[in-house]
Amino acid sequence: MKNTTLLAASLAVGATGAYAGGMDRSGMSISPLFEDGTYVELSFGSVSPDVSGAFNHPLAGELPSGDVTPSYTQISGAYKRDLSDQLSMALIIDQPYGADIDYGSDASYPIAGSYASVTTSSITALLRYKFNENFSVYGGARVLRSEGEVELYSSGTKFYEMNTSSETDWGYIVGAAYEIPDIALRASLTYSSEIDIDFTADEVSALGANSSDLPVTMPKSVNFNFQTGIAADTLLMFSARWAEWTETEIAPDDYLLIVGDNLVDHDNDTISYSLGVGRRFNDKWSGSLSVGYEKSYLGSTDTAGNLSPRDGYKSITAGLKYNVTEQTAISGGVSYVWVGDATTSLGGEFEDNTAVGFGLKLSHTF
Repeated sequence: MKNTTLLAASLAVGATGAYAGGMDRSGMSISPLFEDGTYVELSFGSVSPDVSGAFNHPLAGELPSGDVTPSYTQISGAYKRDLSDQLSMALIIDQPYGADIDYGSDASYPIAGSYASVTTSSITALLRYKFNENFSVYGGARVLRSEGEVELYSSGTKFYEMNTSSETDWGYIVGAAYEIPDIALRASLTYSSEIDIDFTADEVSALGANSSDLPVTMPKSVNFNFQTGIAADTLLMFSARWAEWTETEIAPDDYLLIVGDNLVDHDNDTISYSLGVGRRFNDKWSGSLSVGYEKSYLGSTDTAGNLSPRDGYKSITAGLKYNVTEQTAISGGVSYVWVGDATTSLGGEFEDNTAVGFGLKLSHTF
């Protein structure tokens, strides 16, 4: 029973990931490593956020921002195979981090026209060694490709622009798992190291056009995943992810001189949770339902960055899987996210925002 519902449950997480702390998007799942035999999967997700706010001007009144979060897609894939009775390997491709914010040029908001984007892609290579049917350890390397850009406006005038180089850097992953196959129980704990990136930043501002080094650290993280059978064909699932986002700062030289502050930083590390139930209805169909949560970290006097106008989230995800054959399956799911309210450093109030995401996954076991 251990794999009958996990595929459905793992879909549509893109919308949830987009509003996890920092720039988390994929959650860095390593679940393909635990599939049986030789296994491949390909996933596609689409996320449509709706995040808007308003700035209360003392003379002009309420100035709306419009929707500041463009839709985006997520693509991932994985290949896993057994090398022996005890040793297996997996390659996982995903887009672990990202950010997109666009205040639009038609809005009356004070920083209308400002936008920022961070894009990443990664390849994770893992080996798993099974001591017996209960205990195993695993580890490997993650290669990360990343780049970013930003333009900032004030009252319709662009005052700052920055583009980074595209850089490739790496980190490592280690973990351990405990399983009881007869009851579909598995608990795994995975540590992912920080990844240090040495960007070159090209800045354009009132100080002219300049290039400088821009070191950025993507955070270390710990993922805990648990599942167990609780009745015939019924699975309980729980996961938690901690990420050390307080170590991630983006502080280009000229921006620091002009504004006197970092372009991006984080006041809190984050922990996000998911709890769900999966159910196999028959040999062809299975489904899942889960809820997700990340608490609000901002106090009553704290503010969020203008490039990240939200704080925590609540979500619900439903998934469905159809076994086309004994070896091939198609899974789909949808997430609905309630995005946490935030007051930005500019004074904008962002409230009652949401996001919707859906995903499709094709998997095959040889």
